[in-house]
Amino acid sequence: MDKAEMIRRSLKKSGQLVMPGVYDALSAQIATKTGFEVIFISGYSLAATMLGEPDFGILTQTEMLSAAQRICSVTDLPVIVDADTGYGNAINVIRTVDELIRIGAAGMFLEDQVWPKRCGHMKGKQVIPLEEQLKKLQAAIDTKRNRDFFIVARTDARQALGLNEAITRGIAFKKAGADAVFIEAPETKEEMLEIARCVPPPLVANMLERGVTPLMGPQELRDLGFDLVVWPLAPLYSVAKSLNEVYTTLRRDGTTVDILDRLMPFDEFNRIVGLEEKYQLDEKYRS
Repeated sequence: MDKAEMIRRSLKKSGQLVMPGVYDALSAQIATKTGFEVIFISGYSLAATMLGEPDFGILTQTEMLSAAQRICSVTDLPVIVDADTGYGNAINVIRTVDELIRIGAAGMFLEDQVWPKRCGHMKGKQVIPLEEQLKKLQAAIDTKRNRDFFIVARTDARQALGLNEAITRGIAFKKAGADAVFIEAPETKEEMLEIARCVPPPLVANMLERGVTPLMGPQELRDLGFDLVVWPLAPLYSVAKSLNEVYTTLRRDGTTVDILDRLMPFDEFNRIVGLEEKYQLDEKYRS
């Protein structure tokens, strides 16, 4: 079964999918073993972990594709990739879609920001004209041809041009053939209700801790009308906090003796990365 079809079937069966953010092969392996049905590669997290930079349009198409290839190679789950604006015009979108399908991604987020873009919860966003974005979306849809690929059309117009324009774009994206619509950064639950009232499903909600959108659990989001829920940054933030605490302790004390309870045991980590399987292969092929 195609990975994009797996997303549709899982969504139909459960009524809602929760997608955790991943940013490298290890985080993808852990998310897979935890039992999720779909995982999401966060551009924000890639910029931070690959470059030590903010989500400010600095990450390139090549860097994103390289990370996505490594992630797709270690999981059987459908992987949806944050492909930003497609990294240019419609011609760039065509290449982005082709490459993502080639490496085994199940789908992408494609947004309407002016490039270089920035995180959807940062100030100062700008969006391109709707007509131009519809051409880019059509290029992505045409590039699929007979290959299944789940395209989430995202608009950042809520901050730049207001809620009504964001809803207008969401409706247009769905009419053009997007698999799902993502209106980024609504500021209240009332705005989310209005989005769900006007824009055909499935709809994406972005749960970013301490962002501009209210943080909610899955049932409340389901009641508001949101079918796909992405939690892109909680894993990154938890790792960053843990690293800061461990490095601070190690610099201060010169040892980790007092924080062993905060560290994954050696054997448990080796199970995650498949050490036993490598031992077996080593034994099988040793001369």
